[in-house]
Amino acid sequence: MQNVYLAIPLACLAGALVSGLLGKVIGRAGAAAAAILGVAVACALSFVVFHDVMVAGHHFNGPVYTWGVSGGVPMEIGFLIDPLTAIMLVVVTFVSLMVHIYTIGYMHDDSGYQRFFSYIALFTFAMLILVMSNNFLQLFFGWEAVGLVSYLLIGFWYTRDSATFAQLKAFLVNRVGDLGFLLGIAAVFMYFNTLDYRAVFAIAPQFATATMQIVPGVDWQVMTVICLLLFVGAMGKSAQVPLHVWLPDSMEGPTPISALIHAATMVTAGVFMVARMSPLYELSETALSVVLVIGATTAITMALVGVVQNDIKRIVAYSTLSQLGYMMVALGVSAYSVGIFHLMTHAFFKALLFLAAGSVIIAMHHEQDIRKMGGLKKYMPVTFVTAWAGSLALAGIPPFAGFFSKDMIIEAVHYSQLPGSGFAYAAVLAGVFITAFYSFRMLFLVFHGKPRMDDHTKHHLRESPWVVTGPLVLLAIPSFLIGLLTIEPLLFGGYFADALKVLPAHDVVGRISRGYQGLGPFIAHGLQSPPFMLAAAGVLLAWLLYIRYPQLPDRIRARTQPLYDLLLNKYYADEFNDFVFARGARGLGRWFWRIGDVKLIDGMAVNGTARVVGWVAAAVRQVQSGYVYHYAFAMILGVFLLITFFLHR
Repeated sequence: MQNVYLAIPLACLAGALVSGLLGKVIGRAGAAAAAILGVAVACALSFVVFHDVMVAGHHFNGPVYTWGVSGGVPMEIGFLIDPLTAIMLVVVTFVSLMVHIYTIGYMHDDSGYQRFFSYIALFTFAMLILVMSNNFLQLFFGWEAVGLVSYLLIGFWYTRDSATFAQLKAFLVNRVGDLGFLLGIAAVFMYFNTLDYRAVFAIAPQFATATMQIVPGVDWQVMTVICLLLFVGAMGKSAQVPLHVWLPDSMEGPTPISALIHAATMVTAGVFMVARMSPLYELSETALSVVLVIGATTAITMALVGVVQNDIKRIVAYSTLSQLGYMMVALGVSAYSVGIFHLMTHAFFKALLFLAAGSVIIAMHHEQDIRKMGGLKKYMPVTFVTAWAGSLALAGIPPFAGFFSKDMIIEAVHYSQLPGSGFAYAAVLAGVFITAFYSFRMLFLVFHGKPRMDDHTKHHLRESPWVVTGPLVLLAIPSFLIGLLTIEPLLFGGYFADALKVLPAHDVVGRISRGYQGLGPFIAHGLQSPPFMLAAAGVLLAWLLYIRYPQLPDRIRARTQPLYDLLLNKYYADEFNDFVFARGARGLGRWFWRIGDVKLIDGMAVNGTARVVGWVAAAVRQVQSGYVYHYAFAMILGVFLLITFFLHR
């Protein structure tokens, strides 16, 4: 099976290289075929690996290639194939394959067609290397590779100033997170003297009570410091408050990459990493509480911002931010399996929503303002039905996929006793109502009501081609069925086994499982629970405001203008960052320039040296008077000093 493991990422890499390097030779169709074939092979092999792990129970953990040894520590490329890796492989490659096929239609007229296929195949390769790694060095390589390729993809339309700004913003914000991540890896190596997961996880319990002093006189638990530093990296990649500001701006990239970034690759990397590091996080309740509170804050605050957005892609983007917060909440209460379960269900319905939004954008001639849409259901029936499926899943309406994973997160938080769990429970409950409201606000404004577009656009409205609608249908199927089919084996059937480590005191999923009586009772209980009632209330409110009484939103906005402005400006986070960090950095730079460069270097070192030489030369020049008696006096004085010096010796 090792050859199969190798073939999964290398197939994507081969597709990327062929599309990128030979794109002009093989043409547009050839470049697309090469990238799609590579990802299709990876997807097929991922299902083979998933079957091998789930049915046969085969695992693998070992090096594939050693490329160097430093200080006795091997630097290896290695794979860890276990249930967590297997499910990630299936999710990443399947969603990526759907996005690749969709790209044929969406990017059909773009001049960078071959380049785009090369980038998205390379993006998939980087994510696969990340999830398959068995050591921190390879994890860091995949971590940085997805960051690099996301930079290229967000700024794909590089002639747009907004795209260039967005890619730089994403790059810089992720550098902040990656600095913490790198320091965390350095701390792991300093204390464990290895970068191999298996060795680190085996040694970690010995450091459960060990302390370090970052500030003299103040003791910090070693495991808390390591976990918090690693989580800073996760906050950057998975866009948690306050390192979330780059993700909405990533919408400047083409819609297919928006779907890939938000559904199955880059933003899920942080969630996957925390789950993979569960043996470390279980040793620090402080770190778990931080993950819990940050996730809950992200879930509720970003959901509120989604309510006032009018760009169809940004609405879906803010829903991604909120759902990533839900995943982090699950990880924070040690419900790692539930977090990964929601990652999986979310990947399907979020990719579906983004691609449906892209289908609408195509039909609307790249208009993205939902206030200029309406009534599209009769023109785009396939997009309409699949968008409904995605919205029902996102809102958590049973039996769609999001219902099972979101309900389990809320139950897990309810059972948790960690500090911050009360706040998190209130946040995720409120988030259910808000999510349902903005999801159906978008759905009603886009597909229902009277058409609000201009006559030219309305005249040319039609359903997207099959290469666009085909992936929508294929993603709608798991958005409906995946929760029903997988909740029992993944959460109550012991699928993850030893891949995720949970201490008995933190095992909230185990407590929930003791009351689990089957799929039917679970759904019946869910229909009577507060989350479902809140979701139904959110849908009903959206219908009342945007279908039944469409004049009300403007009145409500007029009466809540300060709150509306706060949400519309995203809590002024960008303005704060620009004023404090960007302007502060420029001010600090100017201060160093004035003091360091102008005064110290130019003023003292360069010009100061010249002035000293000038002063000395001016003084010495006075001695050269041209009078013989001055020179005779100087000679007599010199002889006198020499005689005096030698006599005293």
